[in-house]
Amino acid sequence: MVGILALQGDFAAHRQALAERGVSTREVRKPTDLQGLSGLVLPGGESTTMLKLMAEFGLETPLKQAIAGGLPVLATCAGVILLAREVQNPPQPSLGLLDVAVVRNAYGRQLASTVAELTVTAPEELPSPTLEGVFIRAPKLVQVGEGVRVLAKRGEDPVLVRQGAILAATFHPELLPKNPVVDLFLELARRRG
Repeated sequence: MVGILALQGDFAAHRQALAERGVSTREVRKPTDLQGLSGLVLPGGESTTMLKLMAEFGLETPLKQAIAGGLPVLATCAGVILLAREVQNPPQPSLGLLDVAVVRNAYGRQLASTVAELTVTAPEELPSPTLEGVFIRAPKLVQVGEGVRVLAKRGEDPVLVRQGAILAATFHPELLPKNPVVDLFLELARRRG
């Protein structure tokens, strides 16, 4: 069972992408929804709104504990902002579980949304030398800590990173069919069982 944070944002697209792979999902809105999960998706959306709702529903601390305890996570776009150690433009609080610094909306506003070809830098984790990424008001990773591995880049920018069981994409792999990033996350979740 994979959980999808469903407070706000594009959680339905993640649910659809996982359903197409035959994966059962549960929408996560309260602490008890975290029980028994093998993985968790933090979707794109408005990170400030998600943080506010997490605090309102008492979800912030249980979520931090679950992820810090090794629950595999796929964070996309705003989900990366939620996990980042540091958030810029403007600065804002975060869960601080992923050793990266991000700049919000660094690739432009909604009108600058695009599909870009990405270079895979960790072929042992992703089977193809390139993949496509959908960028919608995407954050940019401007610092990556030593314990964070870059799996793919857009130009020189890291856009897909892994820190332990956390997989973080500044783009939206759930929006393209058969995207291997979703499959890599599911492999992490299967290993947890």
